[in-house]
Amino acid sequence: MNNGIRFGAIAAAVLLSGCGLNSIPTADEEVKARWADVENYYQRRADLIPNLVATVKASGAQEKDILVQVTQARAAANTIRVTSEDLSDPAKLARFDAAQSSLGFSLQKLQEAYPDLKSQANFTTLLGQLEGTENRITIARRDYNASVQKYNTTIRTFPAAITASIVYGAKPKAPFAATTPGAEAAPKVDFGN
Repeated sequence: MNNGIRFGAIAAAVLLSGCGLNSIPTADEEVKARWADVENYYQRRADLIPNLVATVKASGAQEKDILVQVTQARAAANTIRVTSEDLSDPAKLARFDAAQSSLGFSLQKLQEAYPDLKSQANFTTLLGQLEGTENRITIARRDYNASVQKYNTTIRTFPAAITASIVYGAKPKAPFAATTPGAEAAPKVDFGN
């Protein structure tokens, strides 16, 4: 009789270990965790990209202002000509000197700001962040779909399918699929040009 109880207990343990009693909720939680990763990276994109674009736009605008000032000063300096006859006219000499000083001041401003002129580096950083973010989203979607496949396989194969249906009422999970029109395209970056 003792051997019969032992054999029955061992047989029940073997049957229960293969029935998915623990593997089904484990796979379900894995699916939920992978979906949370997808949402996390979408949120990262929504938080990060607009801020990076604004930073790049601001640094580009600051640099544009400096370069416009230099260009305008150069143009103004080139419009005022002093000939040998003008050397006796203090007003013309003063205008010429003012234009040259303005150009010199603008060039000095450009030279002083040169270490801070970083728009190209900011654009490069933005491109790297865009690529990295889209790669993270792609990997998170792939991982989610792999966990859905594992879960769906677990609840549909014997003997776990019996436990999934009777104990958990498990239904197959849907893999990620772009359903919104245009969702297959990443957001456009617009610098307002």
